[in-house]
Formats: sequence, C-alpha cells, structure tokens
Amino acid sequence: MSENLHQLRCFGCGASLEGAEARPDFRCADCGDLFEVEYPGWSHRKGPDRPNPGALKWLWRERRCSSEGLDHSGVWRFRELLPILESFGNAVTLFEGNTPLYHLPRAAKRLGIDQLFAKHQGMNPTGSFKDTGMTAAMSVAKERGFEWVACASTGNTSAAMAAYAARAGLKSLVLIPDGKIAWGKLSQAMDYGAVTCQLKADFDGCLTLLTRIVNEAPIYLLNSVNPYRLEGQKTPAFEIAEAFDWNVPDHLIVPGGNLGNSSALGKGFREMLELGLTARMPKISVIQAAGANPLVRSLAENGGTSLEPVEAHTRATAIRIGNPASWRKAARAIQETGGWCLDVTEAEIAIAKAEIGAEGLGCEPASAVTLAGLKKLRAEGKIASSETVVLVLTGHTLKDADYTIEFHRGTLLSADESAGREAEIASLQRNAQVVEATPAAVLAALKGRAG
Repeated sequence: MSENLHQLRCFGCGASLEGAEARPDFRCADCGDLFEVEYPGWSHRKGPDRPNPGALKWLWRERRCSSEGLDHSGVWRFRELLPILESFGNAVTLFEGNTPLYHLPRAAKRLGIDQLFAKHQGMNPTGSFKDTGMTAAMSVAKERGFEWVACASTGNTSAAMAAYAARAGLKSLVLIPDGKIAWGKLSQAMDYGAVTCQLKADFDGCLTLLTRIVNEAPIYLLNSVNPYRLEGQKTPAFEIAEAFDWNVPDHLIVPGGNLGNSSALGKGFREMLELGLTARMPKISVIQAAGANPLVRSLAENGGTSLEPVEAHTRATAIRIGNPASWRKAARAIQETGGWCLDVTEAEIAIAKAEIGAEGLGCEPASAVTLAGLKKLRAEGKIASSETVVLVLTGHTLKDADYTIEFHRGTLLSADESAGREAEIASLQRNAQVVEATPAAVLAALKGRAG
C-alpha cells in the first residue's frame, strides 16, 4: 500500500482528477464543490494482494519504538494509509501526532459514564490538531516545488502552517481577522516567520480574499479546503482505534468550526472499516457554539441539503466561523454514523472548559464544546451510561490564556450569559488572591477551598 495510488474526487459531482490537476482553490471546475483524496487501487486488491490488517497493526506498533525520524510522527507512522507523496523523503514533520488519550474520571462520575476519554490534540508541536493535517499538506507543497504557502486563520491554522513552512524552508502568508484572534496563536505565526496581515474582515472574508490571491499567484493554499490537510487529520482516528486495541469507541464528539476535522475523522474511521482494520464506526457528533451554528441550523431545517451562512459570534475563536467550507462532508459523517449536531451557549462552554481544567488537562475554549455537548446528549438520553465516549480536544489551554484568566476573575461572561448559573460558575472559579506574606494569611486563604 505504499505506492502513490491517490486521486482527487469531487464530493459533489464525483468528478475525478490527478492531484496536481486541481485548481489553486481546490474547487471543482464543474460544480464548485470540494475534493477528497481517494485510493482506487485499494478496492482492486483481493486475496493475497489485499493488505493484512494484523500485519499493519504490528508494523505501526513496532514503529513506536523505531529510531527512524519519520516513525516518530503519529501521522507518517501510518503512511501505508497515506500514499499521497511520490517519496516519503519529502515528508515535513515536527513529530506530530501520538497524542495522549486521557481518562476523565471527574466528568465521568458526574455524567454517570464509566468510559469517558479525551483525545488531546492540543499536545501536538504547535499546540493544536492542525499539525496533523499540516504535515501532510505541507509535504505535498514541498514535493510539488512551491515557494510560498498561505492560509486564512482564526489562529491555530496560522500557527501550524508557519511552523511547518519554516521547517520545510518555504515562505508563508497568513490572513487573519483584525482583533478576532487569540494573541497566543498570533504570536506563534509571528515567531515562525510568517508574513501576517490583519484584515478588516471576519474569517470567511479572509478566506474569500485568499482564494482570489492563490488564483492569481503561485501560492499553495493550506486551509482545510485542501484535501491533503484532511488526510493528515484523519490519523487521530487510527490512534484512537489503536488505543482501544482496534475496538472503536461508541461515540466520538468533535468541535465544529470549519468542519474539516469531523469529516476527516469520519473518513479515517470509514477507511479502517473498509480495510478490515476495525469492525464498525463510532457515532460522530459535532458541537458548535450557539453564536456560530450554521450546521446545526442546516441539519434542523433541511436535513443538511443546504447551508445558510451566519454572522459568527463566540469567544471560542477557533470555531468562530459562519460559513464552514467542509459542511457537506461533516454532515455526511454525522448522518452515516448516526451522530448528532447541536450547539452550546457561551456559559456552557466556559463551565465545561473549567471542568476539563479541573481534571488537570486544560484546553482552549473551542475544545470545551465537546464536554458541554456531551452533557446535553446525556440529558436527552442519546448516550447511555454503558457507552465509551471520546471527546476530541483540539487545542492547548495556553492558546487563549486571556479567556481562562477572565473566567476565573469573573469578567468573562455578562450577567445575562451567566444568569441562573452563578453558583455553578463560582464553584469553579479560582482567582488569584492577594494576601500578606505570612503563614497565617496563606493558611487562611486555604479555608473554603479544601474540596
């Protein structure tokens, strides 16, 4: 399975073409929809020519102990399922992937679910899940001889792209919405050497402008409309299955922003099933912020046949996207697996983030929609206590430290947003206290915090 067998297939009309033939904006010339990578050679392999699932599992496990650089990557460790390069010597890696799967005992107890886990993609090199996709797409850009790469971003994509471009020796351009990005993320793009432009536009406006730019100049687009991004982002599905000894969890819950991640994970689980690596797929649910919920509305109003963009408003900046590019792919992942799509309020996000922090993990605000959504699904009886659930945490807690500080200081939420939940919020807040430099003063500060 190591040969370069891939082609691109339009998600809308089904048209197929070679990877290098795609337009710079990765839109189908016939219908305007997005492409996804497929491997037609796999379906032709029968009998002894079909890859042995047991042998692949053994190989991938052995690579965890390998001294070869490429094997240290949790993406390229599974390179038999990523035949997108002419030579794996062109792979650009920062040893991404192989992220931890944590048990969440406190949240599990509160919700009455024994098997509740978090796949923490914030433990990647630049602190978010974007690294797994960026290693794949950047490798393609390098192999095809591009000098410039670019993205529009709410933060995490820009950090990942700038880092991997620097590693590959390429130049990078970042377009970000002015004043609508966490500074921790913007600082990364700057530190890694990207040309960074803040625009008087939202994310969708930035992406629209960038699409025009790449159609005029030889710049490789690295947003999630790029199908190679999603090939890398499917690999956490392999890691999750491997962690459960190839028995997939019952339910996977994913934050919903531009919706490439949920569709990528669905593709990963689908391919494992088709290749005989697993026996089934998990239900995949997508959670959006109430102020940026176009997919929730689409599925509720017309079953996901069309999507009306919204003006996005949420403090969870990573998912502040009103016109998600991969919505059709995400809708398919939800519908084919029997999952759900729902939204959560700003207060629910903030509370869930603090609860994840109390587990000793921490995450960026957008990641916390998964736990907030799980609470609603449990309350509605859609997830049983006997099910195994995995929450996908997409970003590190230090990505947006200001959000965390404001929550614990009590300045994050308005009175209307926190109405009716004041006691719950107060029980989670741990604001820094100014005390005298004496043992007695410090010990007094401990009173009431013993729990």
